[in-house]
Amino acid sequence: MTALIPRRVRGLASLAEALLTPHGMDRYLELVDPMLVRREIRGLVTAVRKQTPDSVTLTVRPSRAWPGFTAGQYVRVQVEIDGVRRTRCYSPCGSQYDGELEFTVKEQGLVSGHLNRAIGVGSVVALSTPDGGFTMPTTRPDRVLLISGGSGITPVLAMARTLVAEGHPGEIVFLHYSNGPADALYRTELAELAARHPGLRVVHAYTHSKGGDLTGFFAPEHLERVAPWFRDAETFVCGPQPLMDAVREQLGERVHTEEFTPPALTFDTANAEGQVRFKRSGRECANSGKPLLEQAEEAGLAPEHGCRMGICFSCTQLKTAGRVRNAKTGEISGEEDEEIQLCISVPVGDVEIDA
Repeated sequence: MTALIPRRVRGLASLAEALLTPHGMDRYLELVDPMLVRREIRGLVTAVRKQTPDSVTLTVRPSRAWPGFTAGQYVRVQVEIDGVRRTRCYSPCGSQYDGELEFTVKEQGLVSGHLNRAIGVGSVVALSTPDGGFTMPTTRPDRVLLISGGSGITPVLAMARTLVAEGHPGEIVFLHYSNGPADALYRTELAELAARHPGLRVVHAYTHSKGGDLTGFFAPEHLERVAPWFRDAETFVCGPQPLMDAVREQLGERVHTEEFTPPALTFDTANAEGQVRFKRSGRECANSGKPLLEQAEEAGLAPEHGCRMGICFSCTQLKTAGRVRNAKTGEISGEEDEEIQLCISVPVGDVEIDA
């Protein structure tokens, strides 16, 4: 009988049924168009392109609730994978004055892999308000040194594009490290940016290949060659930890890095009770009172994770039953089918995780 009912009529019936269900206004608007929601921030993917074999660049038009961002900040991007909402942090890499957002995502991990393989033009993602203190001072320094490695290029590229958009009158050097030319993100765009702005110099360093402006990993002589005034500059660096450590050792307090200070987390291992069950894997263990990420690893699992301090949302998983305590805030939550961050969630009694 259902097949005899025209598809349009069935669609209207489904919409009417949903509208009769008590929800907030955003829920009703979402049924018509996900981009019409007023409180939540959504992003419509308007362009997708591959820069390297293992990365994707997405252009995203945010909904009207988007407040704007400051170059260097990050945004939590949320997608639905196999019916479960997953969240990961990415830094927009366009100018802070652009109307659209641009994210370049390297294919590593569950969410990043999904964005690389399953997101196309017309897809809608959920966005958070921007966060993070890795930003330039409001009064721009006369001399700016931007250093990045690999996919760490995104926040410092946003800084470079913002400075060019402002017509920054001082000197800017952008030093980017990659394995070789095939891995050098934004090579063409950076050349075009430097051609438009006489105060910007772009330098490519190849760590595993010849043919770049510099060869090898970061070394003090690199700075002497490309920015001899580096001691008087404000330096912003993002990339692998060894790169950031090496730059900081050389330049000291005038270096700004995209790093986070671990929060004070509280655990009570002595009074822990209950069992922790990891549903999909079938693993189960006695609650040790440690964060669920550590308990999962001790049970032989390897959940995706990043910062291990409740910032990046890489370890977000679905809690299907039980209560957990947020080790940062002390708040206890007992909702079923609730997304939690494993690295800061401590079981309170029996807990079941969809992992």
